[in-house]
Amino acid sequence: MAVHEAFLTRLTESFEAARDPDRAPAMRAYMRDQFPFLGIGAPAQQSLVRAALRDLPPPTEDDLTTVALACWARPEREYQYAACFVLRRHAKRCTAAFLPTARTLVTTKSWWDTVDALAAHTVGPLVAAHPELREVMDAWSADDNLWVVRTALLHQLRYGAATDARRLFAYCAAQAGHPDFFIRKAIGWALREYARTNPEAVRDFVARTPLSPLSIREALKHL
Repeated sequence: MAVHEAFLTRLTESFEAARDPDRAPAMRAYMRDQFPFLGIGAPAQQSLVRAALRDLPPPTEDDLTTVALACWARPEREYQYAACFVLRRHAKRCTAAFLPTARTLVTTKSWWDTVDALAAHTVGPLVAAHPELREVMDAWSADDNLWVVRTALLHQLRYGAATDARRLFAYCAAQAGHPDFFIRKAIGWALREYARTNPEAVRDFVARTPLSPLSIREALKHL
């Protein structure tokens, strides 16, 4: 049995066995009724995903693609969380060719929970490992899809001193007037994280850029 088949079989069996109908409605309500839930809390989810991966050979990029798309096809949100967990754990096994799949995940069943995980822990590592993808991020930062824009804004979230500040500031400036909450919040979050590395640069950028009050508040939160 292929790695992806074994993993998906194990995951389905364990998730179904852990289903909690009493807890599911509250989880669904927290996500504004965007998705149905099995009712499995985050710690239990991660434990079950680790168990499903145990003793399996390392997945190939094809395995990861199949797992991610299969989990995205399931109705319950925990399956998408499982895919994000697996992709984060094995991000280094993906090549630049995985980015179109990542975009499919970002633009399907889109909400902040999966988009943020994909941005920071899948797309970010991909771009870091394959610098030619920076130009793709330039295009994403001006995309018509707000979740693609949010991904571009947040993909450097874990870069620290390796952050391409010129690109970060350019993306934030270009989207400063965006009307959507999720973009304004992402601008502030990205700047706040970079402020841990270069607070003066962030202060200067905020001072000279017409950002929304939300973006400014988030950017300067810890300064």
